[in-house]
Amino acid sequence: MPAAELFDYAIVRVVPRVEREEFINVGAIVSCQRTGYLQAAVELDEARLHALDPWADAALVHRHLNAIAAICAGLEQGGPIARLPHRARFHWLTARRSSIIQTSPVHTGRCPDMAAMLEHLMQRMVRPLPLRNPPAPAADEVAP
Repeated sequence: MPAAELFDYAIVRVVPRVEREEFINVGAIVSCQRTGYLQAAVELDEARLHALDPWADAALVHRHLNAIAAICAGLEQGGPIARLPHRARFHWLTARRSSIIQTSPVHTGRCPDMAAMLEHLMQRMVRPLPLRNPPAPAADEVAP
């Protein structure tokens, strides 16, 4: 089993109406300084976005989220920020800002597989929770 590496992560949030401070989690960014790993995953649930702001421009939000992934990957579409060293890109992406795209505070952990951790964060922090099974009716209740 590979050795556990120290990593940092932040959750990507969309705050469609900044003045209301309501947000939905839409992605995660994972960075490992020692290995040079920097990756983002994003998934925008447009129904959840429009539940917070029926007039939100989903296409614009998608463009901003795609820019995060491009910056992490160091792609030309990420602009000049994508050319910075990976650690500087992570700090730029996770800097506090008052815009419709924000990140959580940075958290630190240890794991042997950064890609698996990114998937774990997406499952736990971004994707909708599974529905619970409804409780069974009590013995003295009549089921419909």
